[in-house]
Amino acid sequence: MKDRIAELKKEIEDYLIDGEDSLEQFRIAYLSKKGQISVLFDGFRNVPPEAKRDTGQLLNDLKQFAAEKYSGNKERLSMTEMVQSSVDLTMPAYPFAEGTRHPISIVRNEIIDIFSRIGFTVSEGPEIEDDNHVFTMLNFASDHPARDMQDTFFIEKKSGTESDPHDVLLRTHTSSVQVRVMENEKPPIRTISPGRVFRNEAVSARAHCIFHQVEGLYVAENVSFADLKQTLLYFATELFGKDVRIRLRPSFFPFTEPSAEMDISCNICGGKGCNVCKGTGWLELLGCGMVDPNVLEACGIDPVKYTGYAFGMGIERATMLKYGVNDLRLYFENDIRFLNQFRTEIL
Repeated sequence: MKDRIAELKKEIEDYLIDGEDSLEQFRIAYLSKKGQISVLFDGFRNVPPEAKRDTGQLLNDLKQFAAEKYSGNKERLSMTEMVQSSVDLTMPAYPFAEGTRHPISIVRNEIIDIFSRIGFTVSEGPEIEDDNHVFTMLNFASDHPARDMQDTFFIEKKSGTESDPHDVLLRTHTSSVQVRVMENEKPPIRTISPGRVFRNEAVSARAHCIFHQVEGLYVAENVSFADLKQTLLYFATELFGKDVRIRLRPSFFPFTEPSAEMDISCNICGGKGCNVCKGTGWLELLGCGMVDPNVLEACGIDPVKYTGYAFGMGIERATMLKYGVNDLRLYFENDIRFLNQFRTEIL
């Protein structure tokens, strides 16, 4: 009988149950009152007394094995039927909406692509910086207002003053990345530094405590202001269209001399004057200038042999001008109605 039990167990193990019919046939063949397991139990009376204990254990194990296979497959088929009954396979596929890039990412990538075409590489640096790279090496005076707690998020004050080169802070501009590039690379240097920056400002339609910048740097021999102007004109026409015009107004930045602000002709009214450009026909876009010799010298570059230009712009500002967005807070609210307007963009 032990051989028959082993043979039957192997038969039960190999039995394929692929539907309700085969499940019922399995039950009748092995677990019904006239099934093969019941037949073995009927023959148990003929087993010699000394073998009854072992044989009985084998019979009970066989019956439990068959019952577990039956109940397991019954549950599996029941779940499959439930799922199939709850899904209408004739229905069309659910129209999942495709996502889109954030407008800041779209413009950031476009700016990087424009400058990459004329030889600029991309440089990145830490968002948590020290005073030396954010201010001191960029020719900021020790009492410059930008160092004040009202403008800068200080993380750790080493000396208790705003001018300690070891103070730890959140960078207020990506010019700190340019400093690190000039410290570690030899001219010619042609790079842009996109990234997130932080300033202690009240959040409004025109300002935010977190925003994004792209700053550019070119240092080599015989670099002139004319090179800067031509580069910025190329950039403006690539980003805003061939009909855009630019103008440069004198300004001041600690790290450039001479310095200028660059405006572009209003893309809303075509330069004729509207409420967006406040009737002037011009929109401010970025700051720029020739790298101050003090900055070159602080970074270990000979200011007699080399000259350079730098520029910087807020990506939010460029995006506002490109798409006509009138509230900077929209970039941070994740309103799907706002973001869906950029679905056709591919950058």
